[in-house]
Amino acid sequence: MESKPLVPSPLWRPLALVARELARALLGPVALAWRVPAFLFASRAARAEFLEDLAAEPNIFQPVGELSLPDKPLCILISCAEASGEIHALNLVTALRQAAREAGAPEPEFLGLGGPALAAQGVEILGDPVSRSTMGFAGVIGALPFFVGLVLKVARRMCGRCPDIFVPVDSPALHLPLARIARSCSVPVVHFVTPQYWGWAPWRVGAYGQTVNLALSILPFEPAWFARRAVTVAHVGHPLLDELGEQPGRQQPRADELCQRVVVLPGSRAGTIRRNLPSMLSALELARGQDQELEVVVVQRDAGQRELVESILQDLQATGRVGLVCGGLEEELGTAQLALSVSGTVLLDLLHQRLPAVVVYRAETRRQLWLARHFLTTPWFSSVNLLAGREVYPEFFFQEPAPSPELLAAVARGLGDGAWRAECSRALEEPARRLGPPGATRRAALAILGLVQAG
Repeated sequence: MESKPLVPSPLWRPLALVARELARALLGPVALAWRVPAFLFASRAARAEFLEDLAAEPNIFQPVGELSLPDKPLCILISCAEASGEIHALNLVTALRQAAREAGAPEPEFLGLGGPALAAQGVEILGDPVSRSTMGFAGVIGALPFFVGLVLKVARRMCGRCPDIFVPVDSPALHLPLARIARSCSVPVVHFVTPQYWGWAPWRVGAYGQTVNLALSILPFEPAWFARRAVTVAHVGHPLLDELGEQPGRQQPRADELCQRVVVLPGSRAGTIRRNLPSMLSALELARGQDQELEVVVVQRDAGQRELVESILQDLQATGRVGLVCGGLEEELGTAQLALSVSGTVLLDLLHQRLPAVVVYRAETRRQLWLARHFLTTPWFSSVNLLAGREVYPEFFFQEPAPSPELLAAVARGLGDGAWRAECSRALEEPARRLGPPGATRRAALAILGLVQAG
């Protein structure tokens, strides 16, 4: 495939493409009037299908033959919208460069959306939605001009000098409009980290399948689910394993081992921390009783939310009883006997360590709780339980700030029952196996370059 040339484009075309996406966004709620009843009618069958997909064993993507890339440098537009996506994008840029070198091709040229870390990798940055995401996207109306301007800038670039391929990473809310614009400009799209439509509002998958040329899945049950819905998907495995693969896990706990240290993982977003941390600490305080020897530590991956966590600990008058550690997540997990965690990617860190845990997530409103109970298509909301196909980690989705008796009982069992912790740790072997081997980012790079070659 030859690199795309400079393509003259009418000045109005990018504006028209962005206007089309705005119209889709405004009309989206109207479509819910018939999509929601249709989903509720078919929800039982959808949940039964999902249970079948949970048991499916995916085929890990393996390239066929050697790459044959153009003599001119490829132009790759890569995009991330959140800090976690930027980590994957950084690793993907490195993997794409290496794969191109191994194929004897010139080093690709990169442009895209991301933060300073991506710019430091030599990517020409068109805009930075990552810094905006750390502010919590406060106010949809307030953020709208920024994102409209961002999409317009990318549309102008796509219409004026087409990249050879568009590689969005995660964040479908931003990336699907950009992907539709790319397809309108004859730019193929490979989406790295498939959206979790299997869990919520699955009717969105129809538009998704028409928008991306290739979807790269990271969880083992995703290929079967997307294939049912005519989405072209390649399973590359989870990129987190590329970072965790070199780090040793914990030793298997003994049934008579005392619980001396608990890590509390309240998430990385400010809103999630505010909603969940007080309830998590309250549950631990009530469940531990008179056990003054128990060490409780709140752990954050980085120091971005240190001040917020410290203020919550002060408000709860827990500063002397609860520690705070920023950074060194794997080391902290390796010295704990139990975790109390919100649902999120961090559960895969717990899985790597085979660390027993109780999973919680507090809804913002009763309405959100009602929606989750009626519209969630999965039997569990934590990734570890989905990988296991059963409830290995006790999980609790609630709205009231006070912990329920059931949550208190689960935490108390985790603290006091060494046999349960040992059994929980052993039960994590199967979901860890199903998550697959390291090397996801390299496989993703080879799949992306393979599509360029095929095109």
